[in-house]
Amino acid sequence: MTIPIYPGIVKENDLSPDQGFGSEIDDLCQQIRDATKGWGANKQKVIDAIATQNITTRCKMAIRYKELFERELVDVMKKEFSGDFGVALEFLSLPSDKAECAMIRKACKGIGAQVNVVWSIVCGRTNEEMDRLKKTYFTMYNKDLGKLLASELHGDMERLVFNCLQGAEDVYDPQFHTAEKAIEEAEEIHSKGQGRWGTDGRGIFKLLCKAPPEHIENMNKAYADKYGFTLMKAMEKEMGGNVKEATIFMLGMKQKPYETIGDLIRSACVGFGTDELLLTTLLIRYQPIMSEVMSAHIEKHGKTIHDRVRSEVGGKFKDLLLQVLNTAWPEQG
Repeated sequence: MTIPIYPGIVKENDLSPDQGFGSEIDDLCQQIRDATKGWGANKQKVIDAIATQNITTRCKMAIRYKELFERELVDVMKKEFSGDFGVALEFLSLPSDKAECAMIRKACKGIGAQVNVVWSIVCGRTNEEMDRLKKTYFTMYNKDLGKLLASELHGDMERLVFNCLQGAEDVYDPQFHTAEKAIEEAEEIHSKGQGRWGTDGRGIFKLLCKAPPEHIENMNKAYADKYGFTLMKAMEKEMGGNVKEATIFMLGMKQKPYETIGDLIRSACVGFGTDELLLTTLLIRYQPIMSEVMSAHIEKHGKTIHDRVRSEVGGKFKDLLLQVLNTAWPEQG
């Protein structure tokens, strides 16, 4: 199955301190309160309090802070901090599902959506998490996520995202997802792509989004056996620009998710200028599985993600992102 990234506290909707969050959570909330009182907030103390915690603890902090001080933690971060540093703290101050909604909203503000942030959140998700994301977005902003993205995206990008938003990936059933079905659907993808004049993106996206990872693996083998190259290579040939990147990412999340995430983090750091928003969203969203992502990144690229962050960003923003990474994968020495 496609890998989940929401922690249990979010999936179980257990966002009430009735079970007892403990004095540790209260102490962390108080540290942030003290660091943001008076004239000029203490950035380092806020980093030490929030970026050193895993996602489950940060979810508890977000809930408990409001109970203690009658103010949303994210509102404190918005008021006290600005720039990339402030944006990262806003995302860290929200439970996973709410943070992703805030990321999408941020990516869609202004003229033209930052589509790589949008598709990196929407593509390659479990059905359960997609359903929760849509419901949470409506609760937070009183707006349908599908309608928002339909107004921001166009053409094949809109079609791909629409299919992902359905959250309709099949549960793998070896009696249904047979070798014969894999061959049939590999041939259908070819007939909608390289086997015709003009690509039928809508048809291709529906097949790929619906297929569970195990079936994708069999389709990939069938495609390679018959046409001489993989599904990934076929999508590289058939799609262009952002749509190609998004389609390859979605396929990668079904085949090699940790390597795929590591590659996207790399792409946020290379080329002409760092994509700070994409980099921030990736490091925060994937913190729960960052150990696996880091291992894949080191194996493929010969360097840590810490090295990339250290060479691409600076100041307290750099310190914040490095601490988020260190919480999942502590650097040696």
